[in-house]
Parts: sequence; structure tokens; C-alpha cells
Amino acid sequence: MTTLDSLLSDLPRVHLGHMPTPLELLPRMTQELGGPNIWVKRDDCTGLAIGGNKTRKLEYLLGEAAVQGADSVVTFGAIQSNHARQTAAACARTGLNCHLFLTDQVTSEDPRYKSGGNVLLDRLTGAKLHFFSPDDSNAMRAKLAELREHSNLYVIPAGGSNATGAIGYVGCAQEIMLQSADLGINPQIIVHASSSAGTQAGLVWGLSALGANTDVLGINVYHPDPAQLHNRINELLGDLDARFETKYKNVADIQVNHAYLADGYGQLNPQTASAIKLAARLEGLLFDPVYSGKALSALIDQIAIGAFDKASDVVLIHTGGSPALNVYEDLLYQSFTEEP
Repeated sequence: MTTLDSLLSDLPRVHLGHMPTPLELLPRMTQELGGPNIWVKRDDCTGLAIGGNKTRKLEYLLGEAAVQGADSVVTFGAIQSNHARQTAAACARTGLNCHLFLTDQVTSEDPRYKSGGNVLLDRLTGAKLHFFSPDDSNAMRAKLAELREHSNLYVIPAGGSNATGAIGYVGCAQEIMLQSADLGINPQIIVHASSSAGTQAGLVWGLSALGANTDVLGINVYHPDPAQLHNRINELLGDLDARFETKYKNVADIQVNHAYLADGYGQLNPQTASAIKLAARLEGLLFDPVYSGKALSALIDQIAIGAFDKASDVVLIHTGGSPALNVYEDLLYQSFTEEP
């Protein structure tokens, strides 16, 4: 098959993760749901501070930071950001100072939300945490200007989602296709949680470049208006085309499903809690309440309503996030109350 090695091989990159991550069949869930074969791309196994999808992006982002001679990095996210945690770990690995600008975007009554889970791991890896309210942009800009005065600062956008970060998922698209060929399967669709757009843009662009006949379905887990996510993916596809001087951008390839946002970003709902329990009890796999769990919930429902009846094989990208499980402990226990 056509590969992207010639496009990717010369790009600045810092190797941080365990690649390629496994592509595994979930036989018990496949049998339970009675639909297509369910395969999981184990990007929770990238290995950097418990792993996750942002490691792929950070390899190229920190490669670019190294070329620019950066000594410090700043990035942005919600308090329990998986991206922030992986950025902190990547900076620890490469000897960079790390500043995390964290905003309180999720209403939670659990006191552990602001100190446990990913926040604990941020602190363990030596990041400097700066907390802001979501509407306090002036304070954030002032702090950013202060950091620039005292360091050679490399700024990573939320989720690591710019064209440089999205390249990580161009590589993932190739991994999936090569692994599928080795396994003798032809996945018709790839499902994943879509938020800051870099993962979906990289997958769509990479599959297009490979000429693969595989759709990408992004499950919106963040945007109240799904058009914002669609537009951001479209923008990043254009940026990737510009970067590589290609014409793979195709708006028709952007598929976003908004039906599973439920009560909003970071809010655990019964369907997601049920999906998390099902994967844990049938496959021993841990999904998170914010991203991967909602994508899993969507996959289960899409199979139930017959949306994938024509597919023989479906791939779910496990984007990680299990450190956040303990800060949703009370809500998860509530979902057990009807059990015998």
C-alpha cells in the first residue's frame, strides 16, 4: 500500500511514545452487541504518564520546539486535561520547563476534581500550574506575556491541535491501515472522541493521502455548537494541505455526530457510565468519563440503531483518560446503585 513515510520522515520529532500502539479485537463486546467486529486502537498505551492520544501530537510539537530553541512550554486545558498531563510528562522527559494554564470548565461537587486525577500527575511531573476562570482572558494574557519576558517560550494550543500536532494522527492513520492489512481486515469506519479537532483532522487527511476507503466519525464531546468543531477540522485540513503542498482537503469527509454530548463537556451521563462498566467487565478495559467513554457510548448506540449494519469491522480509538476516573468516583458509584 502507499505509505506516508516520505512526507513524515524528515519532520522534526521527539520520540516519546510506544508506537505503533496495538490494534486489538474486542471479542466479548462484539458478541454482546451483535454488530460488526469491534477493534480498539490502544492509544491509551502510548506510555507517557499513563498514555493517551496527545503523545502523538507532542512528538511533533516538541520536535518543533527543539528546532526553535525553546526552554519552556505553555499549554492550555480544563482542570482535568489529559493533554496538560501528557504535556507535563513530555516536558519532564525532554528537560523543558512546563506551564499549564488550567481553566475551570466543568461544574463538579467532588473536592478531588481540583487536586486529584490528572492534576496530581501534573504536579508529580513538575509542571507549574496556573488556574484561571474561563472568562479571565486578560489575566491569562498578562501571565503569558510575563513568561515570554523570562524564557524562550513555545506555545502549544489546547489539545495540541494545530497542523503540527495533527501530523501525529496522520501517522496514526497509516498505522491503522498497515495493521489492518496485517490482520486481514478492512475497517469501514473509525470512531473517536472529537474535541479540539487535531485528532480527527489528522486521521481524515492521512486516510485521504493513503487513498483508504475508511470513514472517520468524530463524536463531539465538547462544543455546544457542532459547527464550530466541523469548521475547525476543515481549517486544520487546509493547514495540512498547505504544509505538505497537497490537495487532500475534502469537506465532505468531515463527519461529526453531536447526539452524545448530553449535559455538556465533562458531564458524566448514565449512557457513558454504562458503557464504561460494560468495557471494564467484558474486556478489562478502562475508558474515561469525558472523552473515550463518550465515544464508546456512541459506538454502542450506533450499533444498536443499525447505523453500522453494513460494516464488517469498526475501529474505536481509545484516546486514554483513565486518570480522571477517580475524580468521577461518586458519580460512577451512583450508577451502581441499581445493581444487586
